[in-house]
Amino acid sequence: MRIARVAGAATAAAVAGTAFIASFGSPAGATPAESASTLTPESLAAQKIVDDESIADKAISALTGKPSTWKVGTGQELEPVVTLKDANGATHVRMNRTYQGLEVVGGDLVAHQTKAGALTSVSQGLTEVLDLSVKPTLTETAATKAALTLDAVTKAITGLEADKKHAPELVVDAVEGTPTLAWRVTTKGKQADGTPSRLATYVDAGTGKVLRRIEGIETADGSGQTLYSGTVPLQVTQSGSTYQLKDSTRGGTYTTDMNNATDSTLCQLLGWGCSTGTLVTSSTTTFGNGVNSNRASAAADAQYGTNVTWDYYKNVHGRNGIFGNGSGSYNRVHYGSNYVNAFWDGTKMTYGDGDGTTYGPLTSLDVAGHEMSHGVTENTAGLEYSGESGGLNEATSDIFGTMVEFYANNSNDAGDYLIGERFFLKGNNTQGLRRMDDPDSDGSSVNCWSSSVGNLDVHYSSGVGNHFYYLLAEGSGAKTIGGVAHNSPTCNNSTVVGIGRTKAEKIWFRALTTYFTSTTNYASARTGTISAATDLYGASSAEVAAVKAAWSAVSVN
Repeated sequence: MRIARVAGAATAAAVAGTAFIASFGSPAGATPAESASTLTPESLAAQKIVDDESIADKAISALTGKPSTWKVGTGQELEPVVTLKDANGATHVRMNRTYQGLEVVGGDLVAHQTKAGALTSVSQGLTEVLDLSVKPTLTETAATKAALTLDAVTKAITGLEADKKHAPELVVDAVEGTPTLAWRVTTKGKQADGTPSRLATYVDAGTGKVLRRIEGIETADGSGQTLYSGTVPLQVTQSGSTYQLKDSTRGGTYTTDMNNATDSTLCQLLGWGCSTGTLVTSSTTTFGNGVNSNRASAAADAQYGTNVTWDYYKNVHGRNGIFGNGSGSYNRVHYGSNYVNAFWDGTKMTYGDGDGTTYGPLTSLDVAGHEMSHGVTENTAGLEYSGESGGLNEATSDIFGTMVEFYANNSNDAGDYLIGERFFLKGNNTQGLRRMDDPDSDGSSVNCWSSSVGNLDVHYSSGVGNHFYYLLAEGSGAKTIGGVAHNSPTCNNSTVVGIGRTKAEKIWFRALTTYFTSTTNYASARTGTISAATDLYGASSAEVAAVKAAWSAVSVN
């Protein structure tokens, strides 16, 4: 879509919080909740992406008309990214923002409109109209030097070098605190466990201070499994007398064998010569034998995980693939030696084999769903992978990875709220890497929100979102799910009654795609999920009350 220029006032009244959803009356006097009350979960599952520039034009015109209200002032431009249309005709236009020609990181927004095109509310993290100089006093070279300085993050990365493929770029960093002119410097290297590193460092273009660092390779720490999905159906492609592990019915997804190689230094530093691995083939339509000594067994699990995740998003949420456009990603298995991790890099999944002693190959169903859900988040809300938004990013992957496991209904890997339990060869298979019913039982995650949550590793701050979701779906107290004992406490000693997984997953997905933005924190996630539940079930529904109660139960009020 084209970029539409917006002109408006340069000052605005401050709006409290890091994100907000403000509601204004439509011509008929209806609030967003009231105008959406005729929708049902089934009809919202059919929410469609539409290509109609006039919808975005109306939204931009309305934003221009009240620049101080919507924080869209002079020098700003809005670029429509995607327009979603509900069954009742209401639309939601997701947009990115620039200021004086520079990308505004954290400036994305979603404009919500009635069928008639009246702007009713906006989801965004920006709380003030931008008014700053875009002339840096720090040079590009100095910014790169600052990005390469050793600190708690960079000292753990070997081969840390500037990414010559991506030159430092001036941006407006509006993710945390006061919007600041910054250099975004991309570096590459290798993390301590062998995972590639693609680090974006934001350096204040005036002072040279490192503002924050964001790891672009999103992982599930130490997740994996020993190929226990059993015999599963796979769609394969015949090529001559052989069969390829490639599925033309799901966007052309396929799986390759990395033969225990890792990405080369040239690939990590420049993005050149990156190996896709060798396409997995078989002389018959059967791939693997359920034993790790057969290299195709891990490949079959990876492809199965891709298939189930694809089907889950399509059949439950009406989303056409991870990217929403019908195109597929691909998998690389047998990455590295003794590599106990898996990662999504924006285009593909990569799985290690584990260490062969404590961990098996990292191709479990919930790990596949988790990692591929990073792709869904990246292509919808774009939650920043740091602070509370990073915790919500990880929680979203845990939530949907778990829902994929339930959706599969595979007796070899029954649905539960443990993350990555099946890849443990010994010990911890009743705990997993994380538990959603009682996150802090792993010794690192947290059950309850506090002002320091955003300082934790995102895999641990995700505990607040995971705990909320479990309470919303299943409620508090003791119960057995998937043959595993669960027992979820609350932070305020309340008793929470769950609304079930079917309703909970629809609320979270709608909040993610319709109300969350890149800087959404836990407070605004509460607001967004309440709005989503209101759309689905009505403002006075038991479901809205349950959302509020579950958030309060994890200390998000």
